Amino acid sequence: MADTHLDCDVLSALQEIMGDGYPELLDTFLADSEERLSLLRQADDAERLGATAHSFKGSSSNMGAVRLAALCHELEQHAKQKNLAEIEKLVQSIDGEFAIIRPLYEAERQRSLSG
Repeated sequence: MADTHLDCDVLSALQEIMGDGYPELLDTFLADSEERLSLLRQADDAERLGATAHSFKGSSSNMGAVRLAALCHELEQHAKQKNLAEIEKLVQSIDGEFAIIRPLYEAERQRSLSG
């Protein structure tokens, strides 16, 4: 399951680069993601929605959350085209994907602390 949601090679590279700061990086990503999800739910215009989706896409991609990054990219494209019909469904999909990957990142954090 992790393969479709997380790129383990990206996480391994991040752990190698970050060393002891890796668990904190995971915590920061989770906290930032919660904040971005909240902004997506509250966004009241296409420009704000697109900007939030863009930044969420970047952080997700950097952290190896491949499916989340793809969903954010799709949302960003819909916002650019001001195609608001699919936006609510996409925000729900992003929400659902984050609910799947959050425990995976939490488990990764625990693994890195005990390793």
